[in-house]
Amino acid sequence: MRTTVLSTTGIAIPVHGFGAMPLSIQGRPDDATGRRVLHAALDAGMTLIDTANVYCLDDNDIGHNERLIASVLAERDDRDRIIVATKGGLRRPRGAWTCDGDPKRLRGACEASLRALGVDRITLYQFHAPDPDVVFEKSVEELARLRDDGKIEHVGLSNVSAAQIQSARTIVPLVSVQNRFSPWFREAEENGVIAECAREALTFLAYSPLGGKRLSARIGSIPTLVAIGRELRVTPEAVALAWARAKGPCVVPIPGASRVEHALDSARAMHIDLTAEQVARIDAAEFTA
Repeated sequence: MRTTVLSTTGIAIPVHGFGAMPLSIQGRPDDATGRRVLHAALDAGMTLIDTANVYCLDDNDIGHNERLIASVLAERDDRDRIIVATKGGLRRPRGAWTCDGDPKRLRGACEASLRALGVDRITLYQFHAPDPDVVFEKSVEELARLRDDGKIEHVGLSNVSAAQIQSARTIVPLVSVQNRFSPWFREAEENGVIAECAREALTFLAYSPLGGKRLSARIGSIPTLVAIGRELRVTPEAVALAWARAKGPCVVPIPGASRVEHALDSARAMHIDLTAEQVARIDAAEFTA
């Protein structure tokens, strides 16, 4: 397993984490299959698991993904080396995705995640997304209080701008930023978020690094990814993950999977390093969403 360090914490994490969301949202596999996928990902070295309280079907199913992960960790002897990062700040009314950065509800979400995960403290707790109806800094202040109360060890943000990162850092120490990043969606590179993370020694967790469910199905039709995959004797999906990681040592892709073979392919991609020429070819290729 290839590892890096979570920001300046000294905590070793794999260069690819595992995004557990597909195991709990619409179209999810049964729980037995989900547990097999999680065990396979962990056995292959993807010992950073990203989750959220809202990875579920709706508000009546809140915490499904966290409970699934907890059930797997209870079966493992290597629990101490596995890092679970979860998030709060969204809701799922009738299956929709809505923001909720109200400090009181954010605290309630964190406490519910503690119960779902069966832990006394969450290693990495991330604010899922800024709420346009709540002052961003008020939400972050609640994360600082949760940290002071010992309910979370480290704080991260998700779906934020470089300016919001800078603002949050005046309130609480940050260790991570989780934004979308893939060959299709490069805004985190274009708007300076990855550069901001590199400058401040923050780990950038790249979610949907294969483009999300709809676009990941098209990876095999992207000529540049296919050609480089043939050169390296790997899948086009593995090439896409290696491209994201090549954008800087702070970048840690967190691909998801609902099948064991896909999780294992993402784990194998940890050992692929692209040349500068290969990265440039992907940069120049056309990716139409």
